[in-house]
Amino acid sequence: MSNRIRVALVMNLLPLIFSVAPVRSNHQGAVPLKSIKIDKNVTYDCIDIYKQPGLDHPLLKNHTIQMKPSISRTRLKSQIGDNKTYTKKIECPDGTVPVLRTTKEFVKNAQLFAEKHFHPLSGGSPGTHHAVVRSFSGQFHGVEAWFNGYNLNVAQDQASSSAIYIGSTGPNKEGNIIAAGLMTNPGLFGDGRVWKYGFWQGKDGKGCYNTACPGFVQVSSVIPIAQPFDVPPGKPVWSHRFIHQDQNTGNWWITQLGPNENNVDIGYLPKELFNLLSVGGNVAGVGGMVQGSPSGSSPPMGNGNFPNKESAMFSNIGVLSSNYEHRSLDFFPIEELVDSPKCYGLKIGKEKLFHRNHRGFFFNYGGPGGYSC
Repeated sequence: MSNRIRVALVMNLLPLIFSVAPVRSNHQGAVPLKSIKIDKNVTYDCIDIYKQPGLDHPLLKNHTIQMKPSISRTRLKSQIGDNKTYTKKIECPDGTVPVLRTTKEFVKNAQLFAEKHFHPLSGGSPGTHHAVVRSFSGQFHGVEAWFNGYNLNVAQDQASSSAIYIGSTGPNKEGNIIAAGLMTNPGLFGDGRVWKYGFWQGKDGKGCYNTACPGFVQVSSVIPIAQPFDVPPGKPVWSHRFIHQDQNTGNWWITQLGPNENNVDIGYLPKELFNLLSVGGNVAGVGGMVQGSPSGSSPPMGNGNFPNKESAMFSNIGVLSSNYEHRSLDFFPIEELVDSPKCYGLKIGKEKLFHRNHRGFFFNYGGPGGYSC
C-alpha cells in the first residue's frame, strides 16, 4: 500500500475522534454500590468491576478482565503543574469502578449533534482540521506525550481536541485507531469544559467514546477514562498519557503518568475489539484536531494562538518500537500535517530542553480558527 493511500486512510479516521457514538445508561443488572456527584451535571456510579457496561460488548462474551498490565511503567518525576485544583477527587470502593452516569436526554442530544454536525468516516470530512506530527515508519506498540489543554470558547456544534493516537490501516479503507487526550466538546459532554477522554475504532468500523457504549474496560477505582477539568482562563491543564499494547495479552492500555502521583493504569481496550492491531500499529501520532460548525466557523485549537513559546505544546513525545523499546518519535522518519495554515500552525522545537519539564522532542501548535479555514 502506498504512503499516500495510508495517509488518506488515517486522516479519514481522525474525524471519528469527534463523532458522537450513542451514549448508553449503566449496565442494567448493576446496582451502584456508591454514587459520587462532583457537580450539578456530572455523577459517577461505582459499578462492580465484573458488571461494568464495557463488558456487554458481543466480542467480549468470554473475556477475562486483566487487572493490571504485565509490565508497569516506571514512575517519572516532573515539575509540570499540579492539576489537583482543577479536578474533584473520585474514590470508588474496592472492587468497583467509576462509570459516568448518562441520561436519555443526553443520549438524544448526542445523537442529534452527531446527525447534524459531525460526519462519519468519509473522504470529504467537511469542517475537520488538524495540526499533527506522525510516523508511518515502524511497527508501534505504544505512544505517549505530555500535552496541555486550555479553556477555549467552543460553540455547541464545534469541538477542539489535543490527543495522542496509534492505529493501523488496511485494504478497502479499513482502519483501527485508539486515541486519548483532552477535548472541549459541548455537544458531547454537555458543557464547555476541558474533558479527559478516550476513543477507539475497531472491527467493522465500530467504536466509541470512553464508557458510553461497551468496549472499554475500566480498571482504576479512582481515575475514570472521562473526567472534566475546571480550568481557569489562560491556564493550562497538563496530561501525560500513554497508550500501550500489553506484550503478553495483546490488550491496549491507557495509562496516566505522573507527575505528582503514582502512575495510574486507567483501563484497557481488549484485543478482541480490533482486527488490525494484533501485532501493533503502523502509524503513531500526536497533535491538535478541531471540528467546525456547519456554518463554516472553526473553533480555536491549542490555546488559540499560532505556534510560539507560549502556545500549546506536546513534549516528551515517544513510542514503543517493534521490540518494545522506548524511543523518541523523531527517532523514526516523521511528517508534519497542517491542513489549514490560515487558521492553525505547528512548529517543531529546534532544541531539546531538559530543564523544568524535560521536553525531549516537542512542538508548539494551535491557532484562532475562524471563517477562512
